[in-house]
Amino acid sequence: MSHRPLPGRRSVLRGSLAASAALSLPTALGAAPAFARSGRPTAGWGVQAGDVTCDSGLVWVRSDRPARMIVETSATESFRNPRRWHGPLLGSGTDFTGTTRLRGLPSGEQIHYRVLLADPDDPRRTGEPVTGTFRTASAERRGGVRFVWSGDLAGQGWGINPELGGYRIYNAMGALDPDFFLCSGDSIYADGPITGTVALPDGRIWRNITTEEKAKVAETLAEFRGNFRYNLLDENLRAFNARVPSIVQWDDHEVLNNWYPGEILTDARYTEKNVDVLAARARSAFSEYFPISTLRRPDGRVYRVRHHGPLLDVFVLDMRTYRNANSPGDRPADPQGILGREQLEWLKRELSRSRAVWKVIAADMPIGLVVPDGANIDAVAQGDPGAPLGRELQIAELLRFVKHRRITGTVWLTADVHHTSAQHYQPSKAAFTDFEPFWEFVSGPLNAGAFPAPALDATFGPDRVFVKAPTTANVSPAGGFQFFGEVDIDGPSGELTVRLREQDGTVLFTRTLQPGLVGQ
Repeated sequence: MSHRPLPGRRSVLRGSLAASAALSLPTALGAAPAFARSGRPTAGWGVQAGDVTCDSGLVWVRSDRPARMIVETSATESFRNPRRWHGPLLGSGTDFTGTTRLRGLPSGEQIHYRVLLADPDDPRRTGEPVTGTFRTASAERRGGVRFVWSGDLAGQGWGINPELGGYRIYNAMGALDPDFFLCSGDSIYADGPITGTVALPDGRIWRNITTEEKAKVAETLAEFRGNFRYNLLDENLRAFNARVPSIVQWDDHEVLNNWYPGEILTDARYTEKNVDVLAARARSAFSEYFPISTLRRPDGRVYRVRHHGPLLDVFVLDMRTYRNANSPGDRPADPQGILGREQLEWLKRELSRSRAVWKVIAADMPIGLVVPDGANIDAVAQGDPGAPLGRELQIAELLRFVKHRRITGTVWLTADVHHTSAQHYQPSKAAFTDFEPFWEFVSGPLNAGAFPAPALDATFGPDRVFVKAPTTANVSPAGGFQFFGEVDIDGPSGELTVRLREQDGTVLFTRTLQPGLVGQ
């Protein structure tokens, strides 16, 4: 690709890694780093950036006590003549987390930032600064865009294993120097307790870092918060967060497996049976631990569009909050579907308005892969290869809209199913034919059990062009099958290249798509 070289970038990354290593936390949550000055606020959970545009970005931090958040930015890592931003007061109401919006930033430039936490009663008393960096989107095409995506972290009881180097996949993703990371859901497993050891089929022992909040399923707000803090114990993830901004969506495990609004649980592990209550607590913790501006609006929605210059718009879907109850999916009418009517109309409207060369639809669930929920269906496809039924009707409406409005450059990305694959959807092979061909790419997990690839539903004519998946269920990360994807958009030509990669960065599959086409 034609990424414009940015002097000093690599030295910044090395510095970020060194700083993150210094931030390595003990097993106990809340323990202060060794370098902290006594009695001053510390930011041992690192920093994150998100919602990065051509001229703005959102910076996140967590303190160990009440503190005033202060952010300084600079064009260089020396922080000469920094610009200062006064952020919020961090307190127990947000679990001592907070974000600060940086505005008026230069387009297409590396932004160096550091976060200071000040004593609310004495602003001169500040803790050790924590540094990070991100690159603003370019207002011009020539720089190109590169990002990575995946999902599913600490699932099926496979947590942070220091003997295997923890969440190593973040090192491979960071080595590609992406503009951002798209987390396609299941950023935590609130329904998945973590035990100290797990016996592997070959006789080895998997050893997890454990915490009190991860000893049971999450029900209280404190337990949901503890799930997000658990992942931040990993130094690889903290180093990655300090240098790669994120776009985060949620799926089911931020609450519990296969949840839907209005569900009442029969699971004996839960004393709180009302899923809507659990989802509200999960959403609160989710909004505290990721820099997402839409969650701070009155409607508090997860779905949104992120504009990344003239080359790319990312349409982040929420396929959980507005869905109907899981069912066999065989109804001839289904107006609510998996997106809800309001979100579907928003998506159609924003797609038609988009002038970006590429329009990535970030779906937290696949379209043509059958994802069961017992006797019901959790995703879209229900296994009937005929005309659209159930939630498929909403997807058919969307695909028809894209075709008839001649919207170019749509690509679907997802995770959720714990393998990696590429599906090409073709009307010539489909029962429903009123759409143009499109690609759906699947990647993940980041660090979770791997599973065999599910069956395809022929309603929209998917052809599985590539797949890598285990033949047995819940293969641990020690057995491989951990994946992420890369999207590389070349500025001058506008070509979009997708690479499906293994945990160490090895390329498994590559596909290059041409710009300006309705379908391909």
